Amino acid sequence: MEGMFRIWVYLREGPLLWLALTLVAYAIGDWAFRASGRRPVVNPVLIAMVLLSALLLATGTDYATYFQGAQFVHFLLGPATVALALPLHANRRHILATAVPMTAALVAGSLVTILTALGIGWALGLRDVSLLSLAPKAVTSPVAIGIAEKIGGAPGLTAALVILTGIFGAVIVTPFYNRLGVKDYRARGFATGAMCHGIGTARAFQVDPTAGAFAGIGMALNAILTAMIAPIIVGWLF
Repeated sequence: MEGMFRIWVYLREGPLLWLALTLVAYAIGDWAFRASGRRPVVNPVLIAMVLLSALLLATGTDYATYFQGAQFVHFLLGPATVALALPLHANRRHILATAVPMTAALVAGSLVTILTALGIGWALGLRDVSLLSLAPKAVTSPVAIGIAEKIGGAPGLTAALVILTGIFGAVIVTPFYNRLGVKDYRARGFATGAMCHGIGTARAFQVDPTAGAFAGIGMALNAILTAMIAPIIVGWLF
């Protein structure tokens, strides 16, 4: 047992170990998702997060050590952000044809999300950095981290909130829309992408290709709009 412990201590300092474990954890989550019949509650990101968190706690590994390996995945967030231009370009005709209702929905959704997050956080006693970290929670991670840095929030906390928002949204959006009787996949997808970013967009693609396309549009446009208005709102309020 002592020999195994020494091997583990040696391996856990290597960055490739944590990169491999991150990929393995997601692969397990994806397998569970498929095995469940693609039930939204069996979210692969959530499963991977729980597995990795349990492993870090069990082995006493700090986040800085883990991030040495996982930073390659983090690096890919940059190209992923640039790739948001692809669904905008591919669906430019849809955007132009529905520009007015999408703009109204986007502005309303973005404002309500920011204001309600800040309002609820304030009512629950959050202040300063913790409160400001809530503002960009509905935006895709790389953009949200940049916004958090600009407005004085904690990028790490914002990233965690973004992931939790996306997971929660991906789990509830389909039954929620069904309960409301929303049948237009353009509207369903756009709302999902705008409020639940990448994880929600992935769920939208699983439900319907049209919903996925409009989710990509909503995610990209909300990232742009929130990056512009969040600092203004925070500056005005605080």
